[in-house]
Amino acid sequence: MDRQQEFVLRTIEERDIRFVRLWFTDVLGTLKSVAVAPAELEGAFAEGIGFDGSVIEGFARVYEADMLAKPDPSTFQVLPWRGETGGTARMFCDIRLPDGSPSLADPRHVLQRTLSRASDLGFTFYTHPEIEFFLLKQGWVPGASPEPIDTSGYFDHTPHGSSADFRRAAITMLETMGISVEFSHHEAAPGQNEIDLRYADALTTADNIMTFRTVVKEVALEQGIYATFMPKPFAEHAGSGMHTHMSLFEGDANAFHEPGAPYQLSKVGRQFIAGLLRHGAECAAVTNQYVNSYKRLWGGGEAPAHLTWGHNNRSALVRVPMYKPDKGQSTRVEVRSIDAACNPYLTFAVMLAAGLKGVEEGYELPPEAEDDVWSLTDGERRAMGIESMPASLLEAIEIMEDSELLAQTLGEHTFDFFLRNKRAEWADYRNQVTAFELERYLPSL
Repeated sequence: MDRQQEFVLRTIEERDIRFVRLWFTDVLGTLKSVAVAPAELEGAFAEGIGFDGSVIEGFARVYEADMLAKPDPSTFQVLPWRGETGGTARMFCDIRLPDGSPSLADPRHVLQRTLSRASDLGFTFYTHPEIEFFLLKQGWVPGASPEPIDTSGYFDHTPHGSSADFRRAAITMLETMGISVEFSHHEAAPGQNEIDLRYADALTTADNIMTFRTVVKEVALEQGIYATFMPKPFAEHAGSGMHTHMSLFEGDANAFHEPGAPYQLSKVGRQFIAGLLRHGAECAAVTNQYVNSYKRLWGGGEAPAHLTWGHNNRSALVRVPMYKPDKGQSTRVEVRSIDAACNPYLTFAVMLAAGLKGVEEGYELPPEAEDDVWSLTDGERRAMGIESMPASLLEAIEIMEDSELLAQTLGEHTFDFFLRNKRAEWADYRNQVTAFELERYLPSL
């Protein structure tokens, strides 16, 4: 037994932890959990906890259902909403097959495999997400419209405001669990908030995002409200994204930084952006995996519906921030398309793979888009060579189907399941008769 495992067992005894929840996600990024008694943990560390993988979205077919969840002791944390004593802790798990090999359907393994490829090239991948979400007065009920908890706007400071109280409680809980928060504020739409997590390696960040979404929903329930990461719950307001800052490091050196270069951006950084742009449409079904995601992307404003990059251009897919131009470690790129509701493991895997492809193949970065891309006509965009993100989930699926990069990154099993699931979602959506159609056509046709 290694030191981390010994630390976990000792902490459980000292803190009187009664249950340990083992967390993992399905292919779509839905959190799964099984609770074990502390007495079972030594066996779980050594052999894993068996479960039926055929009932988890995308994990296995019925005849190959036996799987093992092996807890990662480095992710151990006590759940603060379950009490300090007699409480509950959690660990993320790696999913294994009975022979001990990694499950190819485990999203955490997909990311770990891609990070290993980056490591072989000498790189460590760091990410920093800005996570947006809406707070509603109650969860949705059939026939009702969602109602935000306030009417505040971007950066508004409202004394004794419910959003401010919520953010303070959520951040306190996150920091109790060892998750560092960098910023928080009210976003542009009523009831919309943003909390930004501090930079970390991509695997830690993905684990933190899964914890973050759980914490936000727990705190909301405690306060008698409802939190949603749905990309666009309101037609008249901006949607919720997860703008994510990314950088590659070679040891302690930022591989994206080059003093004196435009925006202090190195050749590696420029090639990484070129990879994100060239493969952005292929990645869209993963980074924006729901029908509703494309209502956000094509809703105007600062949503990135076109494959462009820029510096002060918040309509671009990729932005190069310049908050601290004299600080080399801060050079990074910001990807603005990602949904707050994505599977973070698969999203970081495909984003990293696209960027690395640009570096390995020496992609040339196209000219910067200085204009607000939304203000241009279709003809002007075509003349400038600006291509678009998919306009619907169906289009995203069709582009992804032909992507060799996505098939290689996700692996055959995850790639095939993901596409089957998304095709089924589109078919369900296509079969619906919406309120829009009834209101527009029923009175006159």
